[in-house]
Amino acid sequence: MSQRSRLNIVIVQVLVISLMLALAGRLFYLQIASGAKYQNAALSIQSRDVITPAVRGAIVDSSGIPLVMDRPGLVITIDRSVIDKLPDKGSAVLAKVAALVGQNPADLYIATRLCGELPLGQRTGCWKGTRFQPIPVTRTATQAQALKVLENADSYPGVDAQSVPVRSYPSMAGENGAHVLGYVGSVTESDLLNPDTHFYRDEVIGKSGLEYQYDQYLRGIPGIKTVIVDRKEAVTQQSQKTVPISGDNLVTNIDARLQAATEKALASSVRRAKSQGYHADGGAAIVMDVHTGKVLALASYPTYDPNIWQTGLTQAQAKELFSESAGVPALIRPVQGMYAPASTFKSISVVAAAAAGYDLNNGRYDCPASVQIGNREFKNFETNPLGRISMQTAIAVSCDTVWYQIAYDQWVKDGGLRPHASLNDFFFNAARGFGVGHLTGIDLPGEASGRLPDRGWKQRYFDQNKNFFCNYQSRASKKDLTPYLIAIAKENCVDGYVLRAGDAVNFSIGQGDTLMTPIQMAQLYSAIANGGTLYKPEIARAILKPDGTVVKEFKPEVTGKAPLTPAVTTFLHSALRAVATSGTGAPIFAGFPVHVAGKTGTGQDLGRNSNGSAKDDTAWFASFAPVENPQYAVVIMVSQGGFGASASAPGVKDIYSALFGVSGGSIDPAKGIFPNGVPTALPKVDPKNAKLVTK
Repeated sequence: MSQRSRLNIVIVQVLVISLMLALAGRLFYLQIASGAKYQNAALSIQSRDVITPAVRGAIVDSSGIPLVMDRPGLVITIDRSVIDKLPDKGSAVLAKVAALVGQNPADLYIATRLCGELPLGQRTGCWKGTRFQPIPVTRTATQAQALKVLENADSYPGVDAQSVPVRSYPSMAGENGAHVLGYVGSVTESDLLNPDTHFYRDEVIGKSGLEYQYDQYLRGIPGIKTVIVDRKEAVTQQSQKTVPISGDNLVTNIDARLQAATEKALASSVRRAKSQGYHADGGAAIVMDVHTGKVLALASYPTYDPNIWQTGLTQAQAKELFSESAGVPALIRPVQGMYAPASTFKSISVVAAAAAGYDLNNGRYDCPASVQIGNREFKNFETNPLGRISMQTAIAVSCDTVWYQIAYDQWVKDGGLRPHASLNDFFFNAARGFGVGHLTGIDLPGEASGRLPDRGWKQRYFDQNKNFFCNYQSRASKKDLTPYLIAIAKENCVDGYVLRAGDAVNFSIGQGDTLMTPIQMAQLYSAIANGGTLYKPEIARAILKPDGTVVKEFKPEVTGKAPLTPAVTTFLHSALRAVATSGTGAPIFAGFPVHVAGKTGTGQDLGRNSNGSAKDDTAWFASFAPVENPQYAVVIMVSQGGFGASASAPGVKDIYSALFGVSGGSIDPAKGIFPNGVPTALPKVDPKNAKLVTK
């Protein structure tokens, strides 16, 4: 054999041996080194997780009264992976189920469709999960309905019924609390894909309100039984089983009785405004402890029955929740609604005037019917001239023209249309110091920041909208190209970023582009009451385990210090008290035994309703009491409610009556909500045996 042949044989042998070694190594890796990994992967293909939901923690008021809790319930579900395989795609089954649970077949059809399966505009109430998880039809099924499904499986393919914990709203004091408490719902595909969370398909999680904010505590840990199934889905063995762990309980600062009284007062304010001919499409009411930031009551109007999320949301209900004609009941107005603060803002203007050197106690100021600023006339409220008056009287009777002149003078001193490099900006700085334009940090999701339209905002707004302003000729129809509109468009196009005199004077009375939320207003008047400390509004009081162990306690949190001196604080307390004794609030609070200090506000809204009609004014009353030793701040806002004095002030009075136990023109402390002050000790939480605390 030649040398070349021997070399070829050696090479072939080496290749064969190398191949054998590679195969042996790979076999070792698969069977020994990674055997457990691939065994688990193989088992996972055959495994099924059976989820046993945990009992969700209760949400209770400051006395331990349950606001929301779990109770035993029956859920009926539809399995799309089964009914989609039926000849009629499950139409007959859905019709049977709809008849069984008393729902409209059309509603049930949409409730079991994936959102992507429906046309745009018809997705309200669609299923946000997947077709491979059971879709709840109702969580409040009767025993007879559940038995009919279970005993007639052939007639109800893909339909199941089982016992699960169901959210219940006992309303022991007559409170609603839908916007504060929020609601729960099944996990969605986006929830499952969120890398920061770990949910199971059959879990129920918080979707809004406190249910969402504190879901990590309330949810608990579901029980998981993992079983191995064969190709026919028959269980062959059980690989693991864990028992569910109940969620923690949430103690709030809300008092159920005060919440009910606040909701009643707000609804009464809205009805009163409607009776006076205003649209009054909604409102908000808040009660805060001025020394801690505790939110003792928070109401939004219109509201809705929180039980609709459990009984099965109909299409009509789903659409109404977001309907403008119905007042958008889903909107949490205390934290999400933004409105012109109007004359309630003058308390901030007082702080600005003091910083600018104006004499609050001894100065006298002209209050004419109108003030001419440039080529525009700015009128006093109802165009009434009041002569030379003190600053306290200006606040009490809510004179606008005093502030027009002061704001204009300061604008001129800052350089007018050509601002100085070093600006005083007393009004903007005072508002900024009270947190206007910033989130309060309240523990509810979706809070709006309001708007502080200072020089920086003007520049940002101009930068974002310059093209819109400058292209007015191509955008507008010929009939809209009036000389006035053309002049405005040109002005905005050239130097829309400039702070003009009109911007400054409007800002001083809480108008123009200024927007605040009701919770910001409550924080503002709490700070005025306590001397300048800004507290984070807090609804949660503590997280407790089912056995009462404290998991987390929420202490008062200071978020800032307002630019209030003791002298200005004393003046504001006196001036705001004069509003209730001799000013715009006197017709409501005259003779009232609780000494209320507050401010009316009637904010212009230049928008249009869905029917094209002009929007009515926003009605405010912001307050604190008692003025001698402030304890509570109470704010009511009625959207499109007209005058703050006539629409909102009576509701605020009703809330103080409940708080202090006012009866027959006198105070009976025993009938008050907090005869011994706002509770500081944590209550014992036993939702099943809770009784309404009466004092």
